[in-house]
Formats: sequence, C-alpha cells, structure tokens
Amino acid sequence: MGTVEAANKQAIESTLAQKKPKVVFVLGGPGSGKGTQCANIVEHFGYTHLSAGDLLRAEIKSGSENGTMIQNMIKEGKIVPSEVTIKLLEKAILENENDKFLIDGFPRNEENRAAFEAVTGIVPEFVLFFDCPEEEMEKRLLSRNQGREDDNIDTIRKRFKVFLESSLPVIEHYNSKGKVRKIDAAKPVGEVFETVKALFTPVDEKASA
Repeated sequence: MGTVEAANKQAIESTLAQKKPKVVFVLGGPGSGKGTQCANIVEHFGYTHLSAGDLLRAEIKSGSENGTMIQNMIKEGKIVPSEVTIKLLEKAILENENDKFLIDGFPRNEENRAAFEAVTGIVPEFVLFFDCPEEEMEKRLLSRNQGREDDNIDTIRKRFKVFLESSLPVIEHYNSKGKVRKIDAAKPVGEVFETVKALFTPVDEKASA
C-alpha cells in the first residue's frame, strides 16, 4: 500500500513541478472581506480562485466516500486532515488550464502549511493577509446576515479565536521569510483593492504607468 501511495505522490509532484503554478495564499479572519477582494483579483489579474472550504463542500455534495468522511468530520467539529484538503487543491490546480491561483482560507494552521509544501513542492509567491480588527469583522458579519447559521455572535467569536490561534503561526512563518503582504482590511472595499492592485501589478507595468 505504502509504495502505491509513494508512487502517486511522486506522480503528482512531477506533474505539479512541470506545471510550476504560481500560488498566492489568501488569509484573513471571517468578515475581513477576502472573498470580495479575491473576486476583484480574478477579474483584473486573471487568477483562478480556489477556496479550500468550497472544494470540501463540493466533495461532500458529490456523495463520494471521501465526501461522506469529510462531512462526518465537520459534523464532529474536527479539522479535516491536511492530506484530504491538499489532494482536492492539487486536483483543482492540475485540472485547470490556468497557472495562477489564489488559495483562499488555506493553510489554516502550521501543519497544513508544512504538509502542503512537502506534498506539492509549491512555495507561495506571497501570502496576502487581510488584517481587520475583530470589532469591524463582527459588525460586517452580523450586518451581512446571508442566512448562514454560523453568523451569530457566539459562533463568530469562536471562529475569530480559532483563526487567531491556528492561522497566526502560519503568518509568522511566512513573515520571517519576507513573504507576507499585510493589507489594512478595515478600509472601504475600493481603497483596499487599490492596495491589493499594487501588489499584483508587475513591476515593469508600474514603471511605465
């Protein structure tokens, strides 16, 4: 069994290595506005937006054995194993013609990060971190009321706590490598995107602008 898995891993690594995708991780607390900004980046810079949460939800909907396992883990409040999420991300990257990807809401913790780099051999170009005060995120989540049952005050605060505890070590790791681009996400959407745009505009274009 182990040898088959090792061979599969090697096959994935070699195809991903040939593809050499450009990956940007997008991190930010719930309500930091990263979904809106990801949509803007896709529209202006031609990236493909991959949301780890959406991929897991799609797998559950597909009714596969893997999907059932994911659903049970989420129901029990457990974090889905890194390998499962990474496999879904790899598959999405390989099946897409594009070579530029925004990976949103992943890595969720330090173990995710280490596993992603080890399995895929991909190191992100940079990490886009939407930094937003908790009060502001709370206000946004309560006012958007998208009918998501997790948008109530207790759940929101739990989600903030989980985000801080698990994602900050990831941000610190990449920060030590000079790869974090911190955005003040409390500003109006348009202003935030102006800052984001500057990070994605190639240097030569900036010079001629």
